[in-house]
Amino acid sequence: MACCTRWHAAVYFTMAVILAFIAISMTLRSEANDETSQTKPISHIVSLNASRTLRRAGFNIMATLLQVSPELFFTSANATLFAVKDSAISNATLPPRLLKNLLQYHTSPLQLSMEDLLSKPQGACLPTLYQQKSIAITKVDEKERSVEINNVLVSHPNLFLEGPISIHGVLGPFSALDPRDVYQGWDIIQSPACDSNSNMISDVPPDLKNMVEWSRIIRLLNSNGFVSFAIGLHSVLDGILGDHKGLKSLTIFVPPSLELEAYPTPLLEKIVRFHVLPQKFTNKELESLAPRTLLRTLLHGQPLEVTGVVDFMKGLVISGVNIVAPDMFSSSKFIVHGISRALELDDLPNSAR
Repeated sequence: MACCTRWHAAVYFTMAVILAFIAISMTLRSEANDETSQTKPISHIVSLNASRTLRRAGFNIMATLLQVSPELFFTSANATLFAVKDSAISNATLPPRLLKNLLQYHTSPLQLSMEDLLSKPQGACLPTLYQQKSIAITKVDEKERSVEINNVLVSHPNLFLEGPISIHGVLGPFSALDPRDVYQGWDIIQSPACDSNSNMISDVPPDLKNMVEWSRIIRLLNSNGFVSFAIGLHSVLDGILGDHKGLKSLTIFVPPSLELEAYPTPLLEKIVRFHVLPQKFTNKELESLAPRTLLRTLLHGQPLEVTGVVDFMKGLVISGVNIVAPDMFSSSKFIVHGISRALELDDLPNSAR
């Protein structure tokens, strides 16, 4: 028993040293690139006390990171840290930069006690330190005094409350760490989509899911800058799922933006469906198709046409629109191509163009 205890302690110590080194090196580079920061640092004594509390509660890796490099978490006057258990971090095979991103995604520039979290409405979005991305309160049970964030339980509420810092322990990371996203260069932080009022756009209801990974697609689009299309797709997804229950693969042509306010819901649904094919086509497969080949979309009776490769435009052209980012995201069931602008429907009213 003592042998096993020593072994676990050695593992945690090794991970702590490695992560501490990562934190120091990343922080030094950050400070070198940002010497103009005017944020008043949080007291060293407070951060040291927080580190000791985390260690006593069994969050050894986060405790070491906080002790050696508090700047990784505390870049604002107030902060709430959601500490991830050791096993979840030690099992994450992430390069240093992505690990830093993940840790910053678990830190909010707000001071939030458990009472504050319980008072928030379900679906409320909270800011984080990572690229203006948010976390969302997905479940609140006042009777049981429990809160879930991004569907992860806050298992150790109010671990530390001192000065401007609040720390809570959570069962796991707030973003699923899919190795496919790392290897393909995608942003691993798949944050929930939130509207301008800081309210979460709900995930796909479990009873409406089919074989296509709709939740993953929406999160990928939202996390990589295609927020308006992600919101538009989610808002019409119930209709798509109802009409295409057996959909097993698809191709999505994603424009850089979509003017959601310009379209009433029925028209928006037509526009989104017009950008989706009920079959997966890689860019190479699209290029192999003859010009004027019609591609069936999810909008009945409104196919897209393969224009082909045009001399004065780089890449393949579909219905007069250039594919500027081919094979941008892909899996065994879906593929996403970035296009230069939204595809236009023939029957789109002039006022909405």
